[in-house]
Amino acid sequence: MVVRAMAAGARPPLALLLPLLLTFSSSPASAAADTIAANSSLADGQTLVSAGGVFELGFFTPGTSTARFLGIWYMGVAPQTVVWVANREAPITTGTTASLGINATGFLVLADPTGQVFWSSAPSNVSGAGAPVAQLLESGNFVLRGGGGAVLWQSFDYPSDTLLPGMKLGWDLTTGLDRRLTTWRSAGDPSPGDYTFGIDIRGVPEGFIRAKNRTAPVYRNGPWNGLQFSGEPEMEPNNSNFRFEFVANATDVYYTFLVDGGGAGGVVSRFVLNQSSVQRYVSPPGGQGWSLYWSLPRDLCDDYALCGAYGVCDTSGGLPACACVHGFTPASPRDWALRDSSAGCARSTQLNCTGDGFLRLTGVKLPDTTNATEDAAITVDQCRQRCLANCSCLAYAASSIKGGDSGCIIWSSQLIDIRHFSNGGEDLYVRLAASDLPSNGDGSRKKNILVAVFVSIAALLLFVFGGFFVWTRFFRNRGTTFQNAQRFNSFDSSVPLTPVPERSKENESGENKDLNVTLFDMGAIALSTDNFATWTKLGEGGFGAVYKGELDGGQTVAVKRLSKYSTQGLDEFKNEVMLIAKLQHVNLVRLLGCCIHGEERILVYEYMENKSLDKFIFDKSRSAQLNWFKRFDIILGIARGLLYLHQDSRYKVIHRDLKAGNILLDKDMNPKISDFGVARIFAGDDTDSHTRKVVGTYGYMSPEYAMDGVFSVKSDVFSFGVLVLEIVSGRKNRGMYSGGGEQTSLLSHAWKLWREGNALELLDEAVAGAGTHRGSEVLRCVQVALLCVQERPDDRPHMAAVFLALGNPGAVLPQPRLPGFCSDRGSTSTDGEWSSTCTVNDVTVTIVEGR
Repeated sequence: MVVRAMAAGARPPLALLLPLLLTFSSSPASAAADTIAANSSLADGQTLVSAGGVFELGFFTPGTSTARFLGIWYMGVAPQTVVWVANREAPITTGTTASLGINATGFLVLADPTGQVFWSSAPSNVSGAGAPVAQLLESGNFVLRGGGGAVLWQSFDYPSDTLLPGMKLGWDLTTGLDRRLTTWRSAGDPSPGDYTFGIDIRGVPEGFIRAKNRTAPVYRNGPWNGLQFSGEPEMEPNNSNFRFEFVANATDVYYTFLVDGGGAGGVVSRFVLNQSSVQRYVSPPGGQGWSLYWSLPRDLCDDYALCGAYGVCDTSGGLPACACVHGFTPASPRDWALRDSSAGCARSTQLNCTGDGFLRLTGVKLPDTTNATEDAAITVDQCRQRCLANCSCLAYAASSIKGGDSGCIIWSSQLIDIRHFSNGGEDLYVRLAASDLPSNGDGSRKKNILVAVFVSIAALLLFVFGGFFVWTRFFRNRGTTFQNAQRFNSFDSSVPLTPVPERSKENESGENKDLNVTLFDMGAIALSTDNFATWTKLGEGGFGAVYKGELDGGQTVAVKRLSKYSTQGLDEFKNEVMLIAKLQHVNLVRLLGCCIHGEERILVYEYMENKSLDKFIFDKSRSAQLNWFKRFDIILGIARGLLYLHQDSRYKVIHRDLKAGNILLDKDMNPKISDFGVARIFAGDDTDSHTRKVVGTYGYMSPEYAMDGVFSVKSDVFSFGVLVLEIVSGRKNRGMYSGGGEQTSLLSHAWKLWREGNALELLDEAVAGAGTHRGSEVLRCVQVALLCVQERPDDRPHMAAVFLALGNPGAVLPQPRLPGFCSDRGSTSTDGEWSSTCTVNDVTVTIVEGR
């Protein structure tokens, strides 16, 4: 049975039309009822309410759209949270009135009085005496029952973008029904979007996020291991609030979950596919609104096949994140050195099916099981023997860890998409040739362990004493020898650096101990940049110049050389190194290492091919390269990175200098937040901090920070709001000019247009002229930005709410209040609504403008 969406102009056959019109002429359902009988209908303006008052079904208009849709949402929850939509592909246009009823053939039909059908449920093969009845259940399921009570059709079988407790995500193998989630196209358009999340039943079943325009999946959650999905240790099996279930048998393959109590008085939870990520939201008993419980993908290691075949991704040990399984080497060493690991790894020694053994990988997400085979009836030892006896078997693992390892999964094709977890994960046994096995790898050499230990200890002691002698004799004074042999140009001149005294070298050693990052040799840095040649310079800011360099392995890097005149001293340098080295996120720039040598303070970053965001949005000759879809992706990426800093990282970090110049773009125009020199770790939850030294960039600083030195996560939210308005408009916040030569800020201009209902005029002409933008997304971005730049910090949302508002088309947003720093300087207007009532900043601040 399938749900059919008919084109707006389609006409049903006469046999369908006549009974439908007779049905719709009947008396309407009452607004408080939860059922539609065969002799009644539900008109626009009426709703069904579940018995306990949890869910409501009726007509709604999403976002800034003018079309009407039939859907289900949580009753009394603000903003309106829609969980199911009937006519996703056939909106009811303005001026058209439609009703929902049960026709004479026994299925639901959404149509107007002329018989134009917008949606219908297909007739069922189940028959039952009596008239059918449609009912909205307390679970959020909308069911159509026959007279005997048999379910003829249910909304749970046809999800939109949301999975509710008790819903099944997966397959009914007897009917071929595939229940999968599909994103909304935009905030104002619930039609099927570009991403789907469903269960792939090939091989061993597991869940995949897929995009329409990509052949490879976006994300994979791994096979079910009896307790959770292999790639989702967040699914705590002993969690008292949730119960997760996965069923795989001859008739069904599906995942479902239940919550504690559910409905009234219990935890409320929903599972949502939001663009390219799946998110679980919860609302505790008596809670207000939604909280993000977890979101996947969580980091770059969740990108499908990031490290290629036989590569293992791990972000816990810093960068690079990819490494080859023992017994394998990079298939493309040059690409691997450039941090492109997509080619994966190749075996050091080919298998010959004689003397092979297994290497045990612990705490990993099992590889892609699309082509794997499973036998749940055998033991893990039997699985090992079966794999050894099959020359095509490349790896094996237990299929269940519930109550101890049992069952068997066997891989006979390349192992793809493996990641290592610090906590969680499973054991994977990878087949290796005998010569590549560690001495204790598979138990085959355990009898030699004792001898090997003694030999190793003796060799280690000999190596340590020999190494200490060589270091004492030849390398203790290496710093002085190095300085005498190689001289480098000092900052901003061609004058050579003077040799560094011994005392300075000792200080360097002490400084380096605290950094815990890769330390580059000064000679290697100078060589990579041709001794900081002018032609290698990428740009220059208040903290020093940035050069393009190429390391020995061919890796291109960005070398940030701090100027001796920079206000960023040793403390700021250490701060940036330690912070960014411990923060790993796809939307944060990666620090590869640093160098401290005499007066030199150098940072080595991954190279960003497209430099910084301001080079595009403020350059009219290049701004057209960023269409609206890319700008919206950049906004989401920045929000995702800032949310990580504020909430999801091991520290709560306040950036304090978020601006267009500090957003770098990689070769695919993906945004990465950079420059953490003035960032601060924030210890409290919502407590403000004070500083006497106000640092940052004017135009992006919040009023309370610039005027009183008070900063919090809401300071970054203000900067983000300014940045969003700049991305949308292609104009800088400072130095804008309106008609008649009257100088005004971007905030003032945006606020004025918003109040007048003309916010779309803010859109960059280069984008508006192309005509490919979505007006609803533009308006939502402007509204979110104005909420972020409100004058009072308490009025501004947290980044979690900002990210939810940007990515959730069904979110209903409050109206923004007056922004800070929106005074029109030089204005002769007497309209106090946008001039005299706005914040005016007349204080002097210390401005450190990085880059």
